[in-house]
Amino acid sequence: MMKSSSITSKKSSSGGFLRSGKAKKMEGVVTSSGVGKASIYHALVVIFLEFFAWGLLTSPMITVLNETFPEHTFLINGLIVGIKGLLSFLSAPLIGALSDIWGRKFFLLITVFFTCVPIPLMKINTWWYFAMISISGVFAVTFSVVFAYVADVTDEADRSSAYGLVSATFAASLVTSPALGAYLEQMYSEEVVIALATAVAILDVLFIMVAVPESLPDKCKPPASRGITLEQVDPFQALRKMSKDKTVLMICVTVFLSYLPEAGQYSCFFVYLRLVMNFSKEEVALFIATIGILSVIAQTGLLTLLMRTLGNKHTIMIGLLFEMLQLMWYGFGSKTWMMWAAGVLASISSITYPAISSYVSMHADADKQGLVQGMITGMRGLCNGLGPAMFGLIFSLFHVDLNEKDKAVSTFSNSTVQLEPMDAVTNIIPGPPFVFGALLVILALMVAAFIADTSPGGSFRSSSSSSNSFINSHYNNGSSILMTSSGPLSGRRLSDKADGIYKKSDDEEDEELIASDREYTIPLMLTDPRL
Repeated sequence: MMKSSSITSKKSSSGGFLRSGKAKKMEGVVTSSGVGKASIYHALVVIFLEFFAWGLLTSPMITVLNETFPEHTFLINGLIVGIKGLLSFLSAPLIGALSDIWGRKFFLLITVFFTCVPIPLMKINTWWYFAMISISGVFAVTFSVVFAYVADVTDEADRSSAYGLVSATFAASLVTSPALGAYLEQMYSEEVVIALATAVAILDVLFIMVAVPESLPDKCKPPASRGITLEQVDPFQALRKMSKDKTVLMICVTVFLSYLPEAGQYSCFFVYLRLVMNFSKEEVALFIATIGILSVIAQTGLLTLLMRTLGNKHTIMIGLLFEMLQLMWYGFGSKTWMMWAAGVLASISSITYPAISSYVSMHADADKQGLVQGMITGMRGLCNGLGPAMFGLIFSLFHVDLNEKDKAVSTFSNSTVQLEPMDAVTNIIPGPPFVFGALLVILALMVAAFIADTSPGGSFRSSSSSSNSFINSHYNNGSSILMTSSGPLSGRRLSDKADGIYKKSDDEEDEELIASDREYTIPLMLTDPRL
């Protein structure tokens, strides 16, 4: 009881997340309507429809991208996804803080609406389509709000399984929709696929407006009169503190070095398979489905087996080793079967981040769990902006572009062009960015080797548990595919169950962290770069 009182007192004095009083409420059909009591099933429908709509566009998007930017396909793709990732990273804390005041439904509506706005523009005006994709990053945090919604309507004991259900629904939408989109495009046309995706997106928006009830009760909202502090909306808040503890610093460096190439890889990978490796549209769809299913298997059976037999640190290193191998294979591979073999390695490498999250839960002190998780998720969010831009730039420097290769045969032979060595390199290394990414992962492996196996017991402690809770709840954005111990934006639980956050056993924290991280690591293997 003494600890609980202390926590509450600190939260009150720091202007943190004290749930008292009556908050401002967004009135109107957006918040007042709804069918039935708020439940996880409302969130499942929302997430399924949104990502099903985008999954349908996997094949048409690649075609439109190449036709619009024929000479700089990979560079523009990297810049578009990079800008979107950075905007999402910067806006996630603000949207999270506002959703605690105004409720989840309003922000479900605007995030889904603005994320899906570019879809019909694909055929109307391609320049506006790609511009809107970049700008939509400001609101591309649907996953954060969905997980907050789930946290509002579930008990702590059921939350891990609820997150798993959301993850399975998300994966199912992206496993099935690319194949369906490719089939419809082959049978009919791109216009039919885009029209269907637009209809699904509109259906999702209407479902939120009409059927989704508000999940956050008025009694759980903070007073709107108190306003929002700069600390609440600062996306770099946790990153500034990582140098205070050696172990935390090494974990964050490991995450940065390994996730930077991973974020770049998944931003352009399907474009690479289609344009450089000459995969058909149907093969790309089949690849997405197969690797997605293998990732689920790896993060359930294999992850559990490795952590029980080898421990967290060695599981992390095994995941990094497979990530390095798959990047090398993608970089040097020039045959279709090599891409499939590397895909199997990539699915195994997806165990890395659940293992890192589990390591933090067992080795970090209880009062810094949220803070350290915030640093890891913040680092990954930053990589989601930098990684795609890095890959796009390297692709451009080495002229890894289908159209430029055709020009090189007739143009470069009769002129002294400085970029000839670059073209010679691509004859040996078809995918230079993947090889560069593999070198970064090797550095990550070297850093991870020095991470302690036992609890560091360092001095890295947060002086306020509300700060931990804030970072834990607001540092997770959906575009960035991040992890948390108590669920992104789970504001309803942070005040009235503060004791429960710090009284969980290591096993409970471990299980919950692994479950929540799967939501984001599995979809990374599947998701279209527009997401």
